[in-house]
Amino acid sequence: MTTLQLALALFLLLLLAAGLWRLRRGPTAADRMLSAQLFGTTAAAILLLLAEALALPALRDVALVLALLAVIAVVAFIASVKSARPELGETDDG
Repeated sequence: MTTLQLALALFLLLLLAAGLWRLRRGPTAADRMLSAQLFGTTAAAILLLLAEALALPALRDVALVLALLAVIAVVAFIASVKSARPELGETDDG
């Protein structure tokens, strides 16, 4: 089982490299933000796999912190876009 977990972690690491390429190349800020979100969630998954494979429960805590930081980054990005373009916050409620 440990070999499978390490192989999955390596596969996710390769996917992370593809995401970093997109992060660098992304034509819009939203594309870059989605790539950063991909980075956060994939890195958390890698850390969780390594925590199980290597029997290091502290990596679970690091994965949780990384996942929380990814969510906070998305919220901050949305808030900055909304403040830069106020028309995005308008709704027609009736």
